[in-house]
Amino acid sequence: MPAEPPILDAERAHLAESRAALRRMREHAESLSADVAADWVSKQFLESLLDQRVAALADHPDTPLFFGRMDRDGEDGPDLPAVMYVGRRHVHDGDEGRPLVLDWRAPVSRAFYQAGPAEPMGWRLRRRFGFQGGELTAFEDEPLDGGAEIGPSRILTEEIERPRTGPMRDIVATIQPEQDVIVRADLPQTVCVQGAPGTGKTAVGLHRAAYLLFTHRERLSRSGVLIVGPNRAFLAYISAVLPALGEVRVEQATIDDLLGAPLGEEPAAVSAAKGEARMADVLRKALWLHVRKPEEGLVVTRGVARYRLADHEVREIAAGLRGTTRYGSGRAAFAQRLAHQILVRMEQRGEAPDDRVQDQVARSKPVKQLLDQVWPKLTPEQVLYRLLSDADFLRTAAKGVLDEDEQAALLWAKPARSHRSVKWTAADRALLDELNDLIERTTSLGHLVVDEAQDLSPMQLRALGRRCGTGSATVLGDLAQGTTAWSARSWKEVLSHLGQDGEVTELTLGFRVPGTVLDYAARLLPHVAPELERPRSLRAGAGALDVRRVPDVVAATVEAAQEAFARAGSIGLIVPDALAAAHAAALAEAGLDAALLGPESDGTARLLVVPATLAKGLEYDHVIVAEPAAIAAAEARGLARLYVVLTRAVTSLTVLHEADLPAELAS
Repeated sequence: MPAEPPILDAERAHLAESRAALRRMREHAESLSADVAADWVSKQFLESLLDQRVAALADHPDTPLFFGRMDRDGEDGPDLPAVMYVGRRHVHDGDEGRPLVLDWRAPVSRAFYQAGPAEPMGWRLRRRFGFQGGELTAFEDEPLDGGAEIGPSRILTEEIERPRTGPMRDIVATIQPEQDVIVRADLPQTVCVQGAPGTGKTAVGLHRAAYLLFTHRERLSRSGVLIVGPNRAFLAYISAVLPALGEVRVEQATIDDLLGAPLGEEPAAVSAAKGEARMADVLRKALWLHVRKPEEGLVVTRGVARYRLADHEVREIAAGLRGTTRYGSGRAAFAQRLAHQILVRMEQRGEAPDDRVQDQVARSKPVKQLLDQVWPKLTPEQVLYRLLSDADFLRTAAKGVLDEDEQAALLWAKPARSHRSVKWTAADRALLDELNDLIERTTSLGHLVVDEAQDLSPMQLRALGRRCGTGSATVLGDLAQGTTAWSARSWKEVLSHLGQDGEVTELTLGFRVPGTVLDYAARLLPHVAPELERPRSLRAGAGALDVRRVPDVVAATVEAAQEAFARAGSIGLIVPDALAAAHAAALAEAGLDAALLGPESDGTARLLVVPATLAKGLEYDHVIVAEPAAIAAAEARGLARLYVVLTRAVTSLTVLHEADLPAELAS
């Protein structure tokens, strides 16, 4: 509706007042000193906290401090103010302590997302604000007390459709009620989100992390929050979201960052076999097979006295510990129990040894020699190397778990000379992590956010589950977008491998992908994930889809990119991996400023050539897809990859092909 200048002037004045107050808050934080700390370590810690506080109070001119307002009748009360402005962070007047902007994560701010005519939650009016370049330009009022249905918000729709360049934006201004419920789920609760393309599942996961850090600041500052994404390009794309919300201490990593980068490759079938959860039983047995039955007793000399344990006593101690604890702590406990029995012998002779004597005995040469014979010190690499290179050892460890054909598939045809020279694959890295946890306990985080979780193997999921063993998780993904050899078929299985109990929420209503585009891509859904509900879009997207057969697909993509440059927004040219360099060269020859997206690139260029295998999780205003049939034919789950590629567009999708379209798409 047309803006009324007096109201806009008043709201702009409040924005100016809020920015001035935020500036004073930042100046005050900058003036604080860590010199009050009692020691050097405390000073360093305090300086780090102050630096983070200053960074969290940064004012970004192009980002509005608030995006909404709620009004109710009456005066300010102890629980509810009469008027509240909702924004990305809390801002207060330094002199009076009067709140000028309330953090969107505060409990009272929940009403901005959840209130409606059917349940106004004590409020009379919701006002949304429109901004351009940080300047407040419009507002839109939604009455909450009249009982009438509220129509689509023009400002909300425009914000969703606003052209995007560079990293992903936050969605605090556009969070929908069903998304808000997920975001505000309590910390102990593990949440699993099955989200169709464009439903904002990634943004919901990031905003839940920000909400939990706000609500459980002290607890999570100690235990930590980690975001796990599919690749570095994806992490670069989402990197700006949490800092924009004032959260600067959240770590981000890929599964390779956590487990170690793969150095070698292997057939997909072998990787899939190694990724199965059954391998956990094989690894456990393989590790404990290294504990040998003692063949002799123990003799310890102290001065002129000799103390002896019979071989059966040593066997009883080893048997009592075997398999009841982690391998590393079991080894240490074995040495201490041997030493304790020697101390018992000493006491029986009238001596009075203390704990220091027990530690000395545990570190003595006879105990160390027996320990190395019975309970040898091992690394994960040593165990896995023996398992995959020794047929007899693999047969023993895999008995009753893997059949002969499965064992033969795992066994290396030409083993490396030693475990130090092995080029471990991605599947191997997950096995090594499992072994490492069997030897020494993995440290647990307070909360873990896992995006594109459907593409992780059961063994990789177990590795992540160990990292939130005493915490909780937010699990995000889309079964229809599973593209790996071990892609999950159900979220129940994913949660089971993570070791988490959680509810699965399905988001099917899209906000970002136009309806015509989503309907076109959904032709593939019966072939990649027939059990999922067909996704829907809030946006009709008339004219958003253009499918063309062309005589020269490279020349046609150059022409389509030139046309897209004339419109606002980011452009993603998604192509088969093998043709990415050729398309990038053609764009450069045509004088177009384009960048080729790689696993480590930040993806900030306006026009990007995107290999199909890197497109997952990314989005662009205008997407050009070249040769869908080649994308589908490039890998075993190629139709799922094509489904991913076709759902990256926010404004328009152009599909160009020389060869016939895949039959599943053309039907």
